[in-house]
Amino acid sequence: MSENKRIMLIDNEEGLCRMMEAVLLDSGYAVKGYTRSFEAVEEFRPGDWDLVVSDIKMPGMDGLEVLQRIKAKEPTIPVIMITAYATVEMSIQALRRGAYDMLTKPFEPEELLYRVKNALKHTELLEENRELREKLVGKFRFDNIIGASDGLKGVLEKVEKIAIRDTSVLITGESGTGKELIAQAIHYNSVRKEKKFVAINCGALPETLLESELFGYRKGAFTGAKENRQGLLEAADGGTLFLDEVGNLPMNVQKTLLRFLQEQEFLRIGDTTPTKVDVRIISATNADLREGVKSGAFREDLYYRLNVVNLHLPPLRERKGDIPLLAAHFIAQQNKKFDTAIKGLSPDSLEAAVGYAWPGNIRQLRNVIEACTAMENGNYITLSVLSQFIELPEPQDEPAVEAEGEEGAYAQALSRFEMDYIRGLLRKNHGNVEAAAREAGMNMATIYRKMKKYNLRREE
Repeated sequence: MSENKRIMLIDNEEGLCRMMEAVLLDSGYAVKGYTRSFEAVEEFRPGDWDLVVSDIKMPGMDGLEVLQRIKAKEPTIPVIMITAYATVEMSIQALRRGAYDMLTKPFEPEELLYRVKNALKHTELLEENRELREKLVGKFRFDNIIGASDGLKGVLEKVEKIAIRDTSVLITGESGTGKELIAQAIHYNSVRKEKKFVAINCGALPETLLESELFGYRKGAFTGAKENRQGLLEAADGGTLFLDEVGNLPMNVQKTLLRFLQEQEFLRIGDTTPTKVDVRIISATNADLREGVKSGAFREDLYYRLNVVNLHLPPLRERKGDIPLLAAHFIAQQNKKFDTAIKGLSPDSLEAAVGYAWPGNIRQLRNVIEACTAMENGNYITLSVLSQFIELPEPQDEPAVEAEGEEGAYAQALSRFEMDYIRGLLRKNHGNVEAAAREAGMNMATIYRKMKKYNLRREE
């Protein structure tokens, strides 16, 4: 912890100041001592120091004024105050003005080091917490949701407007379109961002377990309920509860959830006293809830409570212009995670990716890019690697030719030549389709189509 930590010492007793300086220098700290408080305050610059240790009783500017002036320049820096007259009143004054700790004279070197380490450790924890919070907020900023298509822009414009309004939101769209990411963006750009974002997949748990997970239970409510348990709704108090695949909620859970949305209270399983919480509900589904209402599988009153604002995420096949941006983003993530240097998709790979339907949407694209970066040895993800994880377009049917006659014989001879030529290229290049395509001056996709047409294998 001592490495590069810079400490300012202020004490008009030169002997004590030099003693503290020597102790801290021996422990690896960068230290500078001042015997004149005015000089120390004048030279103090925010960001130059990690800790200040100052005596309280000094001529001219006393320690409490030093503390006040330094805190005015850098409010977060820890300051340890030294005094030979440690009264309760003085300690309260110092702490009210922002002192981190009090050190009473006389003290041993070990005590000085202990107080210094504690103050610096506290500061490090605060800094880590700040950085984590910034990363968390940054992770869910609108500009970190990748895409420039009109469909996505329309969704983000709505998100920006509704994030600050405490209304229920229903996010619809196919699986893998990023519904939870949108829900997180709403939460982390709302007034609830300091509180929890709690998510649950309503289709992943059986009915009995789902009810207890959401609402909790009282001790003895059922066999195995050996203690009171808080549910996710209670855990999200002050924050946001995200109900993914909300269309899978069983009827009894729908009833309890509806009561909560109406009254902001619910009953734990086995409880007779309502529990009140303040939670925003954001839900998502890849099903048509209106059909569920028509069939009686989903309560109409709950549907309208959840669907105050609807956000529909378009599938990736309708956002083809976003595919290059998303692919580049996921490649950059993998490069950072595994210290690789993949530059992107090769031109024919990019063409194939943009033309692919992506039935699993963004989630599938992310997984495919992750797999490709693990398999690729070159600078770019080639079509031969990409084709291992997505299905290439089917080759267009060749026009039928007659089996007899001069024209049919010519077509057959041309096909035999083409088959032999492609087979020879593959043999020469040891099954490397990319190298074969380069030598022939052909697109890799064309080589693959010919291989499929003539049932050729790389190892032939």
